[in-house]
Amino acid sequence: MARALMLQGTGSDVGKSLLVAGLCRALVRRGLTVRPFKPQNMSNNAAVTADGGEIGRAQALQARACGVAPSVHMNPVLLKPQTDVGAQVVVQGRVVGSARAAEYQARKRELLGAVLDSFARMRAEADIVIVEGAGSPAEVNLRAGDIANMGFACAADVPVVLVGDIDRGGVIASLVGTHALLEADERARVKGFLINKFRGDVRLFDGGLRIIAERTGWAGFGVVPWLHEASRLPAEDAVALDTAGTRGGGPLRVAVPVLARISNFDDFDPLALEPEVSLTMVRAGQPLPGDADVVILPGSKATIADLAFLRAQGWDIDLAAHHRRGGRVLGICGGYQMLGRRVADPQGIEGPPGEAAGLGLLDVETVLSGPKVLTEAAGIDTATGAPVAGYEMHMGRTDGPDCARPMLRLDGGAADGAVSEDGRVAGCYLHGLFGSDAFRSAFLKGLGGQGDGLAYEATVERALDAVADRLEACVDVNGLLRVADGG
Repeated sequence: MARALMLQGTGSDVGKSLLVAGLCRALVRRGLTVRPFKPQNMSNNAAVTADGGEIGRAQALQARACGVAPSVHMNPVLLKPQTDVGAQVVVQGRVVGSARAAEYQARKRELLGAVLDSFARMRAEADIVIVEGAGSPAEVNLRAGDIANMGFACAADVPVVLVGDIDRGGVIASLVGTHALLEADERARVKGFLINKFRGDVRLFDGGLRIIAERTGWAGFGVVPWLHEASRLPAEDAVALDTAGTRGGGPLRVAVPVLARISNFDDFDPLALEPEVSLTMVRAGQPLPGDADVVILPGSKATIADLAFLRAQGWDIDLAAHHRRGGRVLGICGGYQMLGRRVADPQGIEGPPGEAAGLGLLDVETVLSGPKVLTEAAGIDTATGAPVAGYEMHMGRTDGPDCARPMLRLDGGAADGAVSEDGRVAGCYLHGLFGSDAFRSAFLKGLGGQGDGLAYEATVERALDAVADRLEACVDVNGLLRVADGG
């Protein structure tokens, strides 16, 4: 069987996803066939696979780092939060239902078979599989039936390296505390640790490394500096939105309200990297900026609930004022649905059955119903003829007079989206459209910009290579390979 190594963390957002992506790229450049794997993920940032399934967006980036197409088996269990206590459950790419948190805890044992099946498939394709944990193995209150961290590592007999985030503080306590909370066999499975997100002179932490090694018996495999290259890669964890603000300093002002159940917020990463754009992710309690050139409503995992959230923030009033001043509005997926006159969920697909008045900026109506659309798509922007590519991931059908002016014409002739009669409001179901350089350039020119910015796909590739370079320089990659070999 292929070698395997699992990176677990002392908590969420310690940088596991990026380290796995960088390590995958580094090992591929050494000539190895590599696959990423995450047994269980919780995220509303999802990617569509070629066979019509869905996985966490971070695993899609990790697949890219490996130079292969994403597979549903790279992330066999995906939880997509719909409420504070409930989530849609996706197994091997397919929705199997929804569950409240307590219900899911009782169901986890049933999913281990699917997880191990997918892991075996990844092992059969590779020289080495790099596995990413979720949250922390120190959450021992959730250990029963665990499939995300030590439960998986023990069942699949995979060695573990623990990642600690020094930037948030308390990294010594988090690593030593994790050691104290693990069972003896789990401690033995941990072969060492990595310190991540270090700023400053790494020699100042030599004493910290000694203390951790003395208290745990684990080997240190390196101290990873703050990776500025990460800003050019998609962020998967919604924790990143807690510090959302304005990125970039260009003259074109783009505002995106951060909905409570925002999904696929990496749609906007290409805009944030454009030199002539200032992208503001507007958090709850803040008004939409009055000087925005365009307001973009993002995707949502619970459209009707997020419509209520949007109104509770007063963003509907801000948006109406923006439109009256001549500003442009774009909606993507759930945001597109919100722009219409009505959204109905008669079957209770995203929450309690019901309906809500939309924002009324497009003359369309949406009925949420199955089956779920999961497909890669390409076509052109009807306004400019610019080619565009991305993926659709939604429930429901949208119809109405404004659909006679579709925003996009997809390959094969299908129409997607709608445009208002005055041309200032538009929406579509296609995620990832700003990753298409020609479309993004045309969009920015429509706002009064030059539109001669970056080549996005090449930027992502350079960033992955740069992260791999940094890891080769500061991490004992040979030592990690020995651990994966059982050494």
